[in-house]
Amino acid sequence: MYRAQALEDIPWLEHGFGTRLSSRWPDTADLATVQQIHSDKILIADRAGCLGEGDALITNQPGITLSVRTADCLPILMADTRIRAVAAVHAGWRGTLLEIVPKTVQAMADQFGTRLEDLVIAIGPGIGACCFEVGPEVAIQFSSLSPERRDLDRRTKIDLVETNLRLLGRNGGSLRQIATSGLCSCCQADLFHSYRRDREQAGRMVSVIRLR
Repeated sequence: MYRAQALEDIPWLEHGFGTRLSSRWPDTADLATVQQIHSDKILIADRAGCLGEGDALITNQPGITLSVRTADCLPILMADTRIRAVAAVHAGWRGTLLEIVPKTVQAMADQFGTRLEDLVIAIGPGIGACCFEVGPEVAIQFSSLSPERRDLDRRTKIDLVETNLRLLGRNGGSLRQIATSGLCSCCQADLFHSYRRDREQAGRMVSVIRLR
């Protein structure tokens, strides 16, 4: 299990990013899950169990463990340090293009009164720009988010972490409140599952966040 230091320093918070070595973790009966569909749909978690289709969960209730499952997509965990609310986000390339991360921030603002400046955000292990090569039909969709690039009309590599950082920055986020793991799930077969690398044989990693 990998922990982000930025979240580890918050005493009323529990969190962790799963690895391929943490198959029995989390061992908890209060896990809130979603049927992930690579969307921008955000659900409010008021209980444990599968809450429906979507790709992000938010709550301000202690004891509910929000979870997402990944095998190259980015697991992103958020904590509002002022009002004590949390979010877990599954952001692949489709969810990134749909701006699920800033939309999750907005959902927390609408539901709980979250302000972006009060959030601490951790982006866990996922496929890095070193390995995420896509065809022009996918690459061209990133044009508005990376207008300086001139190679998006051909096969090229995309950095999902940088793209999500740009989206948060566009909405007023600061790099001082965002921690990134810098770990590529595709590169490190000993630590992480990767669908890009292993295809149908790939397992899934569970990342969680919970208010104590």
